Amino acid sequence: MSDHSSSPPPPDLPLFTIGTGSPAMTAVAPNHFLALPRPNTLLGHALPVGVPDTSTLAAHDFDVDTRTGFLPPQVPLTRLPVRWERWEEILDDAGRRRLQLGDKVGISAAEQESSATWRASISSLPVLPIDDLEKSEYLLRRAHHVLSFILHLFIHSLPPSAPILIPAPLTIPLLQVSAELHLPPTNNYTDNVLYNWKHKVAPHSSEALPTLDNLACQTLFSNTPDEEAFYLASTRIELRGVEALELMRSSMDELFHSDTLAERRVTSYLQTMATVIRELRTLLLSVREGCNPDIFYNQIRPWFKGADSDPSGRPWVFEGLEDHPELAEPIELSGPSAGQSPLVHALDVFLGVDRYSHTSTSTGARASTTASAHAAEGNSRAAFLERMQIYMSRHHRTFLRHLSQNQRPLRDFVERSKNTGLLEAYNECVKALKEFRDSHMIVVALYIIGPAKKAREQTEARARAAQETQGAAADAHALKGTGGTNLVKFLKGVRDRTAGALFTDVHGRAF
Repeated sequence: MSDHSSSPPPPDLPLFTIGTGSPAMTAVAPNHFLALPRPNTLLGHALPVGVPDTSTLAAHDFDVDTRTGFLPPQVPLTRLPVRWERWEEILDDAGRRRLQLGDKVGISAAEQESSATWRASISSLPVLPIDDLEKSEYLLRRAHHVLSFILHLFIHSLPPSAPILIPAPLTIPLLQVSAELHLPPTNNYTDNVLYNWKHKVAPHSSEALPTLDNLACQTLFSNTPDEEAFYLASTRIELRGVEALELMRSSMDELFHSDTLAERRVTSYLQTMATVIRELRTLLLSVREGCNPDIFYNQIRPWFKGADSDPSGRPWVFEGLEDHPELAEPIELSGPSAGQSPLVHALDVFLGVDRYSHTSTSTGARASTTASAHAAEGNSRAAFLERMQIYMSRHHRTFLRHLSQNQRPLRDFVERSKNTGLLEAYNECVKALKEFRDSHMIVVALYIIGPAKKAREQTEARARAAQETQGAAADAHALKGTGGTNLVKFLKGVRDRTAGALFTDVHGRAF
């Protein structure tokens, strides 16, 4: 047994080498990609004084901060420079008007007129160029945030029978910004969680990092506290998950050595990680404290829907593309989804659970004899979870890809070990992750299945006609997530297959 505490980290695991500077807005390390210019010349006057630009350079860096994880350590930009102020004004005006959903039951003529006036103001805009904007990723991220919120407000304030024709003043800059960021043009988890926070109470220091108890949102669709509570539950999960990321890094350093001491240390790290994951579960369920299910289902969730969730199947037509042959017609048009969380994907990949939750067949000790019968469903789950990574920051996608290509996977290390304590600690992490997904099912039942049943009953009552129904259970299975999935069936499949990653003894009992 050798003490390798002073050994250098292995050269093939440079996953968490960033964000070690002071937490000030200007304090990221000079060689960190957040402080480097994009390939074009830096537009100095476009950034607030003292704020570093971001770039796509430094391939070894993944925009994962050791203090805030996948959240940026600085408050995301709250306003674009004056050259693009008209976009900010359009978004502000939507908030002042308190735009209503176009399919709102009992929507008044005044509300419809207000929405139409707001949409007309977008059509009358000039097509603002993104020259200079494209030189700063810091600005591009804010631009995507603003324009994607405007897109969803525009589409979902339309009458339900109206065609979805997105005007060129919105289409062109949104698609250009999205192309620069390698993101779909829709509003996503990055827009409404990772880059949508600010300090609830201004801290005494401009260098203050985000904390669980001092968070607020920058932008909301419905202007309700319930929507803010919904987003912040995820924001807090990402922030609390920083410790899990640090435990991943420490564990991966030990996997390089793979000796008896490493087994003891990894066991300790996994025991702590299981505790952290269970705290993430508590944070997930805390959404119930501030978000009313009926308000969420009827006033908030409809704004999230992508083209693949439109009940009428209306296509989204992006106008103006004929004048911009360099822009492609968008294909990926799903809305924001919890499946776009980089933290949850990282946990899956690190634990090796993605082999079970993301694939069509189980190959571990608990593989089902009926696995082949569910191959098609498994392939669908895998395709969805992989597709959701398209909606993440490309730096986070790169991080996950690098993590998945680790030459010394944790699960293989645990499987080779004869250490019962290590096997038990690993299983505790898998159980905790399965419990997290159990809680996701609880949230779905409370916020989607229940209100959907109630909404159906109210529709039937208003129609005053007997309609044949399939019952609550069948209806629940037909519900779609904002990512376009058959919601309940999908979540149950991922949850159940996560449990398939548990190690068992010769009698099939989990360690």
